Amino acid sequence: QVQLVESGGGLVQAGGSLRLSCVASGITFSINDMAWYRQVPGKQRDFVARISRGNNTNYADSVKGRFTISRDNAKNTVYLQMNSLKPEDTAVYYCARFRVSGTIDWGQGTQVTVSS
Repeated sequence: QVQLVESGGGLVQAGGSLRLSCVASGITFSINDMAWYRQVPGKQRDFVARISRGNNTNYADSVKGRFTISRDNAKNTVYLQMNSLKPEDTAVYYCARFRVSGTIDWGQGTQVTVSS
């Protein structure tokens, strides 16, 4: 059974940093692309960053230069380092795993709140 467990969210002042972690179990982690999305209540879930099995990365324009996605296959973990946080980064952040079939598995989410 696939399980994705996020952690690391919290309250931070604008300009601060947080590092999110997502530990995966029940999958062969190293062969999957992984990603982070975020969602504000009442809005759609938006793409933030993705890392391929080969460590290629891509980012939403809104976070380029501030956020960094990385992975540690030995720990079955994907990270999101978030620097220079802005109030508009406030959201629930979700870890995602892309199956070969194209479907996505989701974590339960972790709240990030950035105060001005």
